[in-house]
Amino acid sequence: MEIQLIRIVEDTTVDGPGWRTSVYCAGCRHACPGCHNPETWPFTAGEAVSVADVFDRIAQTEGNVTFSGGDPMYQAEAFTELARRITSELHRTVWCYTGFTFDEVLADATMRRMLPYLEVLVDGPFIAAERDLDLMFRGSRNQRLVDVQASLKAGHVVEFEWDPRPKF
Repeated sequence: MEIQLIRIVEDTTVDGPGWRTSVYCAGCRHACPGCHNPETWPFTAGEAVSVADVFDRIAQTEGNVTFSGGDPMYQAEAFTELARRITSELHRTVWCYTGFTFDEVLADATMRRMLPYLEVLVDGPFIAAERDLDLMFRGSRNQRLVDVQASLKAGHVVEFEWDPRPKF
């Protein structure tokens, strides 16, 4: 199984709390005006890399992991396998950015399979008219940080509560 990969960015702090490894994939049909990664829209951008090779690169890093793009949900089968391995073998958390809403992901059998392995789903398309530079880890006010496990348990969206204060 392969991922159409744009790049892997190690030691980033912009795609979730703490030091993270971000996996940027190719392919997005949302085509949000004002997107900060329009070079990732073509499904043929980047290169095809096996899930095993992407996992091996992540295993050599520290910190949690973020999937971004493009939109990882367009490659849901491969990203589900990658997320499963990250959580079960490396015991790290995974965040995923998508232009789909949580309800749209739930309604799609293929995309839904990724949810058990995600800590947070940053959902919804970027809307330039709702851009807000003061938001943490998202670009527009319509996007949510969905606490996936709490949402699955509650049966409705529960937003992720992030406390940036250091824990002693």
